[in-house]
Amino acid sequence: MRPQKHLLTTLSLLLLAACSPKEEPTPTSTPTAAATTTPAKTTVNLSLFSWPGYGFWFIAKEKNLVPELDLNITIIEDPYESFGQMAAGKLDVTSSTVEYGPIAADQKVPVKLVTYTNPSYGTDKIILGPGITSAADLKGKEVAVLEGGLTQIYMGIWLEENGVKFDEVKYSNLIMDDAVAAMVSGKVAAGEFWEPFGGKVLSSLPGTTVAATSKDPYFKKTALLGDGMYMSGSFLEKKPEAAALVLKAYFEAVKFWKANPKEANEIIAKGLKFSVEDVVTVLGADGSATDGGIYPFNWEEAGRFMGVLDGTPPFGANNEIAAHWKLTNDWWIKFGTVKASHPMEAGVALEPFKALKASGYGQ
Repeated sequence: MRPQKHLLTTLSLLLLAACSPKEEPTPTSTPTAAATTTPAKTTVNLSLFSWPGYGFWFIAKEKNLVPELDLNITIIEDPYESFGQMAAGKLDVTSSTVEYGPIAADQKVPVKLVTYTNPSYGTDKIILGPGITSAADLKGKEVAVLEGGLTQIYMGIWLEENGVKFDEVKYSNLIMDDAVAAMVSGKVAAGEFWEPFGGKVLSSLPGTTVAATSKDPYFKKTALLGDGMYMSGSFLEKKPEAAALVLKAYFEAVKFWKANPKEANEIIAKGLKFSVEDVVTVLGADGSATDGGIYPFNWEEAGRFMGVLDGTPPFGANNEIAAHWKLTNDWWIKFGTVKASHPMEAGVALEPFKALKASGYGQ
């Protein structure tokens, strides 16, 4: 669920990407009469970065779970690059962490969250280095986070819950490999890590301790740490039917994973070029959604979280996305990442979910 490149790409780069001319597809020959009898698939350009929680797209593609779609999957390790390409009309969909909505609204980037897909369920940890026993010991010291990402908010909340102001530490903006090295070398005194990187720190550096995890009651209740699906404004506007089908493809893939976890985890591992063991560490082995490090939502659970379906989701309350939006927006104001509060509608689009519900899906 986590980016492997820098999260704080400047707004100027996003705007340059959005303003650059869109590459036109190379003209192709006119289809033959025989070819025109086969319904054309809608090509959807989507991206993800290397994280098992986003690997459900590989299942949807390999198993052709929604035949109307041709999913063109690209791995882009910097999510802000994906957002820039979406603004430029080169990408339609991306999977990423859920904190970006208020930033997009503040910077008027035409990208919207369409569904929350999974909360972290223990994979995220705040790890303290040797000799650090409390948040108070971190005052004035460096801590490893991804600035502009959920890990920074997670660290800020944990510090303040333990009596230290969020700005009484120095944030080192490090990708995971570098954060592990910084912890082991002593460059940083603590950090936020997700698996399999947290395990590497704990096994490589004696004296490290886990101070908090995403299974702790506050983070489970708020579902702060989680992932979502984003769509470009142009895709939502010009291809609403395809947008609803993309949502269907994702949740059909989750359904397949639940019924066939061994095969599904192998498909994800192949797509990401991960070991099956690393995929299982994150997703779990039995399809229950409770034996790994994240909790993949099915259609009904996501719908309740987004306030589109009745009932209570396993994390938070019905329409928890509204509280999540406000929480992240408020923290981005504290960090100076955004300038103002924005209504959820400025960065969340529920139309694909509502259209899929209206089609009778899941009933």
